[in-house]
Amino acid sequence: MFSRIASHLRARRGWRAPVTAAALGALAAAAFPPLHLVPVLWLAFPGLLLLAGSRAGPRGAFGVGWAWGFGHFSAGLYWISNALLTEADRFAWLVPFAVPAIAAGLALFVALPVVLARLWPEGWPRVLAFAGLWTLGEIARGFLLTGFPWNLLGTVWAFGALPVQGAAWIGTHGLSALTVVLASLPLVWGRAAWAAGGAILAGGAVVGLARLAAEEPAPAPVALRIVQGNIAQAHKWREELRIAHFRRYLALTASAPPAEEGARLVVIWPETASPYMLDADATARALAAGALPGEGVLIAGSVRLERQPEGRVPPVRVWNSLLAIGSAGDVLAVYDKHHLVPFGEYVPLRGWLPVETVVPGNLDFSAGPGPRTLALEGLPPFSPLICYEVIFPGAVVAADARPAWLLNLTNDAWFGISSGPYQHLAAARMRAVEEGLPLVRAANTGVSAVFDARGRTVASLGLDRMGVIAAPLPAPRAPTPYARAGVWVPLVLAFGLALVATALRRQRHVMS
Repeated sequence: MFSRIASHLRARRGWRAPVTAAALGALAAAAFPPLHLVPVLWLAFPGLLLLAGSRAGPRGAFGVGWAWGFGHFSAGLYWISNALLTEADRFAWLVPFAVPAIAAGLALFVALPVVLARLWPEGWPRVLAFAGLWTLGEIARGFLLTGFPWNLLGTVWAFGALPVQGAAWIGTHGLSALTVVLASLPLVWGRAAWAAGGAILAGGAVVGLARLAAEEPAPAPVALRIVQGNIAQAHKWREELRIAHFRRYLALTASAPPAEEGARLVVIWPETASPYMLDADATARALAAGALPGEGVLIAGSVRLERQPEGRVPPVRVWNSLLAIGSAGDVLAVYDKHHLVPFGEYVPLRGWLPVETVVPGNLDFSAGPGPRTLALEGLPPFSPLICYEVIFPGAVVAADARPAWLLNLTNDAWFGISSGPYQHLAAARMRAVEEGLPLVRAANTGVSAVFDARGRTVASLGLDRMGVIAAPLPAPRAPTPYARAGVWVPLVLAFGLALVATALRRQRHVMS
């Protein structure tokens, strides 16, 4: 059957080839959360390489690769349009352009590996080379132009804890490399393909079972209370609703169960949950602290503003921040988001581009100094991550002080009821596995969750729901191989695949 499909794909000519490629790329996006239809990759990736291999030259292969990437990222990132519709009067005109423009740029990270893979002959050399080149493209996507490593291919396995345990050794990028090899096996079908596929799957299962079989240490003496207010983005910053929104968070906080005996109470609000600037508003802080169900600490997302000395430009600086507030209403610690969203929190080349930020007020946020480890009395030290800071592999922990847990505050209301929140959640889960650290996630509209250091779900509250999660804080594990070496591990794997592909090419040339 596959031979008939392969013949049909090779015969596609003219405009039919890129259109077919775009459809296959969109099909591959169904493997991502929340669908996790991983088997579609066994058609999408072989189809890509067959279509590209049948082109007469690099230009044709580039066009096929770009079309596949365009379809892939358009289908995977369609939810970005929801953010523009929160203020439809200002941004609705961008809806037909925003996702296609982003997909067009990201598609280059598919097109270039496709073209370069033609340097290796068809069969195992090209399959292995393409897997390595794809992985290098994913890694580059996380760094170039501030980076956007959303929907890394390895996250297709994040439907459970067992399939993703290999990320503790090779990271999500490494899982992506092995996934490309697995998905491309129909191109080299035979005993070797069966052996390779079986070895990868069996090896992943053994690694996963061994890691999950270890006894879970006792949780830290911390009582987590995660508040999910479920406030729609279109309503979030309306002036007449701010008091009601604040009261909702106060009421949910007060309704949370008190800490168990001997445990330190920590109440967590999501990104920008407070409609008031908590660092400057002592009254709001006092009300928030007064709602705590006992002695403890509130960790809340809030906008933070500082007025500059007269004559300075800009006259004010604004941060997307996390504040730790004590029972007396005092500010115990502050973290400012450092990895800002282009066009969401600042406009690149402002003054040259006639574009506003999606965030109300059209102000550019300032960036914080970078990853930090915060230490609060009675709490294990933690690494704060705001919004999509959690999607960057190997960049969620400060280099000078390893934390005991990761804390992600986010406002996924921007994504609406779509696949976006589930994709974001899967990325957060992968960081827990990679680092060997529990991850606590507070999301305005969901999905809020607690993962242990092996990526297992301890507690969660679904999308578009209001409530409070009461959960313990799982214990950390020893640093994983990936936590120690970071992106160097998948880089070595990617180059290793290319070297093996080159050795096979030379062997084939000698034998011919």
